[in-house]
Amino acid sequence: MIIGPRYKKARKLGIPVFEKTQTPKYTAHLASKSKPQGGRGRTEYAMQMLEKQRARFSYGVGEKQFFNYVKKALSEKGDTSLALVRMLEGRLDNVVLRLGMLASRAASRQAVSHGHITVNGKKVTIPSYQVSLGDIISIRTGSQSKPLFVSAWEKAKKAPIPAWIKFDFDKQQARIDGEPKVATTELLFNVKSVLEFYTR
Repeated sequence: MIIGPRYKKARKLGIPVFEKTQTPKYTAHLASKSKPQGGRGRTEYAMQMLEKQRARFSYGVGEKQFFNYVKKALSEKGDTSLALVRMLEGRLDNVVLRLGMLASRAASRQAVSHGHITVNGKKVTIPSYQVSLGDIISIRTGSQSKPLFVSAWEKAKKAPIPAWIKFDFDKQQARIDGEPKVATTELLFNVKSVLEFYTR
């Protein structure tokens, strides 16, 4: 997904969506600007559009792919907000990020794309791959000695891993132990507004 200047994009979105915008330097940069952030004074439609963009960039998903997620979520019975979050959280690149092995979503997505991650012992190179209950996630044997992954499991051991992922440090693997989810308070966007944007 083409992003462009990250400071500029994060300022427009009003959230620290990229790793380089989650630093004191960016906070100081933001404070030095006088224009209001986060969509103040916008119309309801514009705010919903903003929330949609926040959601997309939070998970690094392209427009067409994100639309497909929303379309599928809206077709499911029950809480469509939970369905959308479940699909976004269930992406393999997101699982790698949640494990804390790598520092950013971009690095996690690249690790999957380059074939460094396995699911149930098989290499998977699709970042959007949807994990299922019982799936075993690990680093490919041939990649474990690479500098990027030498301390990956040590980092994962110290990370606040979600309850739906069971981490086994001794076996150096993680298992999907429940339905992918995240508290709405932890999201950088309003799920309800995103869905309202697509159902206007």
